[in-house]
Amino acid sequence: MSLKQSPIAAEQSYLDRLYQRLDFLREETRKRLAEVRASRAGGSPQNRSERDAFAALHSSRLAQLESVEDRLVFGALTMDDSERFHIGRIGLQDESHQPILTDWRAPAAEPFYQATAAHRLGVARRRHITTTGRRVTAIDDELLDLEAARGGTNPGLDLTGDGALMAALAAGRTGRMGDIVATIQAEQDRIIRSDLAQPLVVQGGPGTGKTAVALHRAAYLLYAKRERLASSGVLIVGPSNIFLHYIDRVLPSLGETNVVATTMSSLLPGFEAAGVEAPEVAAIKGRLIMAEVVRRAVEERQRLPRRDLRLSVLGRVLVLYRDDAVRARSAARATGLPYNQARVIFAENLLDSLARQLADQLAQPDLSDGRGLLEPQDFAEIRQDLRASSDVRIAINLCWMPMTPDRLLEGLYTQPHILEYCAPELSPAERDALARPAGSAWTSADVPLLDEAAELLGEDGSAAQAERRAAALRRQQDLHYAQQTLAEGFGGGLITAEQLADRFSSAGSSLTPAERAASDRTWTYGHIVVDEAQELSPMDWRCLLRRCPTRSLTIVGDAGQTRAPGAVGSWRVSLDQALGVGSWRLEQLTVNYRTPETIMRAAQSMARAAGLPVSNDLAARDVPNALVERCVADPVAEAVAVAAAHLPRGETGRVALIAVGDDLARLRELLAAGQLRTMVAPARENPLDFPLSVLDPASVKGLEFDEVILVDPDAIRDAAGSATDFARRSGAADLYVAMTRPTRRLWLLRRS
Repeated sequence: MSLKQSPIAAEQSYLDRLYQRLDFLREETRKRLAEVRASRAGGSPQNRSERDAFAALHSSRLAQLESVEDRLVFGALTMDDSERFHIGRIGLQDESHQPILTDWRAPAAEPFYQATAAHRLGVARRRHITTTGRRVTAIDDELLDLEAARGGTNPGLDLTGDGALMAALAAGRTGRMGDIVATIQAEQDRIIRSDLAQPLVVQGGPGTGKTAVALHRAAYLLYAKRERLASSGVLIVGPSNIFLHYIDRVLPSLGETNVVATTMSSLLPGFEAAGVEAPEVAAIKGRLIMAEVVRRAVEERQRLPRRDLRLSVLGRVLVLYRDDAVRARSAARATGLPYNQARVIFAENLLDSLARQLADQLAQPDLSDGRGLLEPQDFAEIRQDLRASSDVRIAINLCWMPMTPDRLLEGLYTQPHILEYCAPELSPAERDALARPAGSAWTSADVPLLDEAAELLGEDGSAAQAERRAAALRRQQDLHYAQQTLAEGFGGGLITAEQLADRFSSAGSSLTPAERAASDRTWTYGHIVVDEAQELSPMDWRCLLRRCPTRSLTIVGDAGQTRAPGAVGSWRVSLDQALGVGSWRLEQLTVNYRTPETIMRAAQSMARAAGLPVSNDLAARDVPNALVERCVADPVAEAVAVAAAHLPRGETGRVALIAVGDDLARLRELLAAGQLRTMVAPARENPLDFPLSVLDPASVKGLEFDEVILVDPDAIRDAAGSATDFARRSGAADLYVAMTRPTRRLWLLRRS
């Protein structure tokens, strides 16, 4: 066995041991899960809720063990005292509970990412281990103890330490982001492990690994702060559904599933923001003043009758006095309750006033026998009669109607006089821009306004009644189940069916925190990761911060890529406004790992000429023939030809065709009718699952491809127009984003 082979053989032996232990733990967990599921539902006083809790626990553990199959171990450290330990995706112990694999997030693993020859942190040698399946294919050693290196104890070893990183950068893309757990660099690791004292902003140009750092930070926090985050979970907010599909395997591969991933468009349960609107309209909706506009719209729905109203109840005439309505509204507002809950107070006060009137009338002596017709205990019955009266219900509802967020916002958009009253700060032209027909689709910019309305309105009475009915039904089902359980002889006469049903209800839901959070608008998360955060408007920030009162945030983005119409484009302006001056901290990533240097320089030059605030990042590498520019008569046809010639032939590799407007439409038509049609995703399927993606610039944010073909880059830059500074910057930002997606080659096909 040669010197080169011997370390690989040793690592293979250790890897075999780790997988043997992993297989054993998987099988044990499967058995326990099967036993729990097979157990009788009411088989013991621990009852079905405890069974469900154990089933959820074992299911979660099994999912974690199965998710780390690929590249279970990727590194090893040899310390100055000759102690040696391996580093992997999760921690493992042997049968004697001795550690045999160290979780990459554990403090003991930190030197693997932070140690240098100048600051060794007690590390003598750092080893990167490359595996394919369950087989060790390469090792890459770094001797940080320079004296030992000079001794030449293993001259056959590659001691550069760069092999793992360079191999990862050169690998073909798969359409899914891979974790970087084996190649995290020192500046990235420092950010990943930083504390939660303040909201953290991670700024970096394209390709610096911002998203990877944010996701690994989420995994690290779920490990290091598990007690704090286990019950509340982590929210990941990304720029698009394509992006969420791109990153969806990263956290599971790191053993973490207690995460909700969404976009701003899908953040509000029950609402789908599929509409499209003009950028200037979205910009208006993103202004902070819209929070005040929505508040006024809620207040405007608390109306008073212009005059005293005569009502017919049980053949008698009652009067709803305007002064009584004024007092009822003041009492309701004084509670500070949301609109729909305060409405109950308003209605009860008016019912009291009307009930007293009716009671006084009914209490008048009957002239035939001189007896009073009303007993004091009948007052509650009078109130019920008033509730059933259509005249009374209509009168109260006209003053204070039950309201939902969508009805409130649609009324604001469709009734100019209400919008004028609620938004005097907006110009007539801006109010006209907000006007829209009833039934129009909601847009992404509407989501924060709907959320604002939901917060102010609270739940309406009908929803609460429905919940009470559902709770009563669940109670009836639990009681029936408890009676069946006790009838089978369980409980030993020591517990009643009612007590057993109480245990069922007190045990709570068996859903995971992530599953509960995804369907609950009021859920608050332990931590939120916001990717492409430079695109958020002030109203977006209000919406997000409502979901994380602790302000535990990882905010990721690049001011130079700002293109959203409502975005501020400056961390200091947007975050000082959202979080408070001095309440957040900034970390800068400085190395571009994705983009070859030649491409990066060209993209930065274009962006700076357009006035974008571009970072001065360094490229980790360059690639021969990385940038190809051609002037052609038909860029669309040329793009198809280039794609056909350079389409990946193996299992990995992705090519993106990026265009706008008519070019994009024609590109899709040509591909659908040509020989490459099987290489492109059909409608309603994810484009990243196919070798060739056809996208617009807005859809490629956060993504990367082996090669990118830009169809008429000047058209991409000018698509947003040139009438305003925003339009010019937005177009340049689109082109900058598109140019910085490739890992190998960029094609610029200009129109001659």
